Amino acid sequence: MSTVTGERRNGLATRPLREYYARVFAYLICAATLAAGVYTQQFALNLLWMVPYALLYPHFAYHLSYRFKREHPERTSQTLLCLDALNAGAGIVLLGCTLVPSMMFVLTLTFSALVIGSLRNLLMTMLMVAIGVGLTSLLVPLRFDNDASFLVSAVSILLTSLYVCVTAYYVHQQGVRLAQARSEVEAQQAKAAKLARNLAKYLSPQVWESIFSGKRTVRLETQRKKLTVFFSDIKGFTELSEELEAEALTDLLNTYLNEMSKITLKYGGTIDKFVGDCVMVFFGDPASQGAKKDAVAAVSMAIAMRKHMKVLRQQWRAQGITKPMEIRMGINTGYCTVGNFGADTRMDYTIIGREVNLASRLESSAEAGEILISHETYSLVKDVIMCRDKGQITVKGFTRPVQIYQVVDFRRDLGATNSFVEHELPGFSMYLDTNGVQNFDKERVIQALNQAADKLRDKVIM
Repeated sequence: MSTVTGERRNGLATRPLREYYARVFAYLICAATLAAGVYTQQFALNLLWMVPYALLYPHFAYHLSYRFKREHPERTSQTLLCLDALNAGAGIVLLGCTLVPSMMFVLTLTFSALVIGSLRNLLMTMLMVAIGVGLTSLLVPLRFDNDASFLVSAVSILLTSLYVCVTAYYVHQQGVRLAQARSEVEAQQAKAAKLARNLAKYLSPQVWESIFSGKRTVRLETQRKKLTVFFSDIKGFTELSEELEAEALTDLLNTYLNEMSKITLKYGGTIDKFVGDCVMVFFGDPASQGAKKDAVAAVSMAIAMRKHMKVLRQQWRAQGITKPMEIRMGINTGYCTVGNFGADTRMDYTIIGREVNLASRLESSAEAGEILISHETYSLVKDVIMCRDKGQITVKGFTRPVQIYQVVDFRRDLGATNSFVEHELPGFSMYLDTNGVQNFDKERVIQALNQAADKLRDKVIM
């Protein structure tokens, strides 16, 4: 960025200087034409005062406008060009509207206007020439002298041609330098983009995007937000690591984390960190769809991960890893502290809080292939996802037992003839999985249901 800024500053400084030299050259052509005309007696001797004027005016105009160039370089160039046009109009009248010198004056102005600006500048310049001719003709009688001496025509044409060629050369050189600067800027941008993509792999895509879009500042700051937190790990991974070689274990772990990351990004989760085989994800920051949708997305992601493990187990079995591997997952919803933690020189975007610890404890309490969620998460997803009440468990760090639920599947995927019966009312809660009831337990289940029905009837009669 500093290089580009320096180039811009150099460009602003060089352009007025180039215009200054071009103006000096143009007025030198006028002075030479006038001197040649006086020498051949084409022009009156009393016009000789115009020679020192033409030689001194560019320097006077440059120094007079110096203070305005830095603040308004474009406006200053246009103003000086208009003054040049007025001078040219006056010179055309004073030289008797001699055809060749007049045409060369107009050609020089036209070329300068096109180099400095656009077609609008050209039209403005021609208008100022006409104004200059009109104002001067009020003081000096307008006359037309179509014949110019050979020397005057030769000096005017040759010097004007030289002016056009030299100016065109410098414009071309400026275009070459501009093209080189543009290619250097593009190369720097491509390098910066590649570097940004490489650095982005160390951050969650949502965090990376929010930083580069300017929505998030890179400084130590935190906020309280309602998030859904997810933890998972591979049950039995420690034992597996003792059996496999380091290379095979690394390949297995990278494959697993890569697949889990794809699923996480598909459902909009923010990957917090990988710790060995443990994956920590949260929903609700930097972007949130609302607490309910965030919770549904988190549980949906967990179900997708559990299903995808079947595909991974087949791949690992083909590689000779026969030990069955299942993931266990824990999900909790609650208010957490989220933001940048650490030092000014090294910070980590993460979350902390009691609800984060509960999600981790739920993951540790889950069985292989099981997804445990807290009551807060269950209340947000129960109308979309079938869950089984697993009662209360004692969790380290929590004084009271925690109500937990086991995620079964999406309600839409259970079918019309599913084996699940679930109902919940104030004072009543029932979950029945007919496929999970053993034959020798059916009578006990029926007996328990009958006892509950009898007590409910007695309560109604009373």
